[in-house]
Amino acid sequence: MAEKNRKSVRLQHELLVAYRTIAGFTTEWAVNISDGGLFVNTRSPLPVGSIVKLSVSLPDATFPCDLTGKVMRVHPFDPGGPRGQNPGMGIQFIDLDEEKRKRLERFVNKLNAEL
Repeated sequence: MAEKNRKSVRLQHELLVAYRTIAGFTTEWAVNISDGGLFVNTRSPLPVGSIVKLSVSLPDATFPCDLTGKVMRVHPFDPGGPRGQNPGMGIQFIDLDEEKRKRLERFVNKLNAEL
């Protein structure tokens, strides 16, 4: 999705994210987040279209937030590729209930105000 078509403000902020792959349980860092999705920095991204269960550690919460997402774009690891482009996958949140949507929105708004 192009930046100009984005519905949500994307903020550069690192968050610990855990998700399950075929190889097992994986923990990585999300390098940006919005109330619509996040980008996970990984050298082993899942294929575009993959549905993934995420556990996101929001700093203002006692327990991680469990979310479902869909991989919308992938930046493969390329040691000779352009500098500044993190390898990983852009994940769009799907099936957000009202409580989780509001938690994400509050977190993103709070972070945006602080930055």
